[in-house]
Amino acid sequence: MSRLEFVYVTYIETTPEQLWQALTDGDFTERYWFGHRIASDWTVGSTYRFTKQGVPHSDGKILISDPPRQLAYTFDGCSPESKRECTSRVTFDIEPSGGSVKLTVTHDNLDEGGVTYCEISGGWPMVLSGLKSLLENGNVPSIEPPPTAKRETADA
Repeated sequence: MSRLEFVYVTYIETTPEQLWQALTDGDFTERYWFGHRIASDWTVGSTYRFTKQGVPHSDGKILISDPPRQLAYTFDGCSPESKRECTSRVTFDIEPSGGSVKLTVTHDNLDEGGVTYCEISGGWPMVLSGLKSLLENGNVPSIEPPPTAKRETADA
């Protein structure tokens, strides 16, 4: 089976340090990531965990932690169907670009035709739109959560 990658690039009016904080601070992630809080000590080899309303959602391992330039971690899908897929990887590359920051998110090692690829292809643009809006104007747009997040809310 082939492995796929999903790449998303956006430019955000912020600093690399503020973007790093928004990616790694649970108070920030909860605001733009549909209520999910992330927690870790952000050292290579450590774990991270996403929770929603205190309930564990997903976790993984920190692969790269180079503040405020690059962050990478393993990722296992959230839905029961995606748990059967291979562990994928998410990499955030942060580069200054004038008065803004270029953020490149690469989610790779995805199963071709897999549930995770289908879920993240719609999910990442929603999450990153919320992140951009929050950093630039302090508000998160009113976006309908991705189907996985809706299922979790119904199950909670």
